[in-house]
Amino acid sequence: MEIQNVPDPLCPERGMIVEVEACGICGSDLRTFQNGHPRVTPPWIIGHEVAGVVVEVGKEVRDFQVGDRVAVAPPVYCGKCWYCKRGIYYLCINQRELAQAWPGGFAEYMAIPEEALAFGSIHRIPDGLSFEEAAISEPASSCVNAHEIAGTSLEDTVVIIGAGPIGCFHVEIARARGARKIILMDVLESRLELAQRFAPDHLIQNASKSKEYINEVRELTDGLGASVIVVACPSGEAQKDALAMAAKGGRVLLFGGLPKDQSQVLFDSNLIHYRGLHVIGATTFSPKHHQIALQMFAQGKIHAKEYITHVLPLERFAEGIEVLLQGRALKVVLKP
Repeated sequence: MEIQNVPDPLCPERGMIVEVEACGICGSDLRTFQNGHPRVTPPWIIGHEVAGVVVEVGKEVRDFQVGDRVAVAPPVYCGKCWYCKRGIYYLCINQRELAQAWPGGFAEYMAIPEEALAFGSIHRIPDGLSFEEAAISEPASSCVNAHEIAGTSLEDTVVIIGAGPIGCFHVEIARARGARKIILMDVLESRLELAQRFAPDHLIQNASKSKEYINEVRELTDGLGASVIVVACPSGEAQKDALAMAAKGGRVLLFGGLPKDQSQVLFDSNLIHYRGLHVIGATTFSPKHHQIALQMFAQGKIHAKEYITHVLPLERFAEGIEVLLQGRALKVVLKP
C-alpha cells in the first residue's frame, strides 16, 4: 500500500461525490493488506467505513443535497433477486460492495454510484454525531442484524468469544436488547483490558488448553450454559467451544469467518441434535440495520467514541495498520 496522487473522481449522473472526512480501518482491510482479496485487483483504493460531506450531486439525484453529512456503508444490493424483493437485502445473491466494485474511501473524495443510492446504505448522520463516530457504524450494523436474527432478549445470557471491536459491539447491542448477563472472553489479556470500558458482566481469558473456561460459563449460568453465544473471531476451535457452552435450545451465532484453508471444522453434531441448538451464520446487514446502528450511536446505546482509540491522517495509514495488527487498538480512523 502506498500514497498516490490520482485524479478527482467524476460525479455520476445519478450519483454523487462525497468529500471523505473519516474512514475506519476494518479487519477485512487488514486481511486484504496481508493476503489480497478475490474482488480487489491492485492498484485499487480500498476503505469502506466512510463518513463525509456531499460536495456534488448528479442532475437526477433528489434525495441528497450538497452539504449533507452522510455515512456510507459498502453493501450495494441488486434490488431484483428473490431475497431483495422480500426485503431480505443482507442475503442478496448479486450483492457488490463499495471499495471493491467501485473505488473506496481511503481518499479525499469518493464517487457514490447510482446503484448505491438506489439499493445501498447511504444515510444522513444524526445531529451531534461526529464523522469519526459515523464512519464506524458499518461494522456495528452487521452486529445489529445478527442479534435481530438470534432474537436476543430479556431472558438471555450471552457469551461473546472475541473482544475486538466486533465483540464489543455485540456486548453493547446485547445489553440494549435487554440481555440479563453478558460474558466476554478472549485469548489476549490486552484485548480484555481494552474491552473493560464496555462493562460486560464478566471477563474471561480463554487461552487455557484445559478448557476450564467452558466450566466457568456453566458456573456463571447456574449450570445451564449460555442461551446466546457469539463467535466473533476467526477460530474453528472457538466455534466448537461455543457448542459446548450453549444451553439447551441455545442460539450459536457464527460471526467470524474462518481462513479459506481452515474452514473445515470437526465438531460433535450430537450437541446440536440432543440439545436442540440453533447454529446461525451472520455476516452482513440490510439498509435498515445501518440506520438503526446510527440511531443507537446517537442515543448513546452504543458508545461509538469509546471504540476509536486512534485517529490518524491518511498518510500515517501504515501506523494505523501496525497498531491494529499488534492488538493495541480497537478502531483506527483515518482522516484524509
